[in-house]
Amino acid sequence: MIGFLRGVVYAYGAEYVLLDVNGVGYRISFYHPEALSPGREMTIFTYQNVREDAITLFGFLSLEEYELFMKLISVKGIGPKTACGILARATVNDILKAIELGDTAFMKKMPGIGTKAASQIILDLKGKLVPVGNNKTENDQQTEEVIAALKSLGYKQSEIDAVLPKVKAEGLDLSGSIRRALNLLAK
Repeated sequence: MIGFLRGVVYAYGAEYVLLDVNGVGYRISFYHPEALSPGREMTIFTYQNVREDAITLFGFLSLEEYELFMKLISVKGIGPKTACGILARATVNDILKAIELGDTAFMKKMPGIGTKAASQIILDLKGKLVPVGNNKTENDQQTEEVIAALKSLGYKQSEIDAVLPKVKAEGLDLSGSIRRALNLLAK
């Protein structure tokens, strides 16, 4: 099985990315188009689903997201597309919190999840997941990338720490966050 792919984004749509890995283009079902831009190098964690009529790669931004996906597809009645739909709609921490608190109303808001499926997910996974506080979210990963970019430009950690809360509060994408941080640092 393919665990992850590291390459350059060649093209993408709302539910897929074409990742160029050393001249080979992999089509990956990927539900985070906001994290993509052509020419960006990235690592995508993958799950290979083999059926009689198709072999599909499903992609994830983080190892935590991949691990939660694996737990979700272990639940009776939850397939890879439904699990990806859940992960596209909410953060890993929000999903873990809902499962641990038994919040069926939250789970029913997810695409393809009704009362029975929400109850089944909670029944099967409650108490079996990593505690909510230990997960590195997509937001944390982006913050680390912003810090690394600013350090590579010669800024000190103390300077970065001064502007980071303002940048995080604006909820921008990666490139927007870096631009905003540079604007704040220039003042």
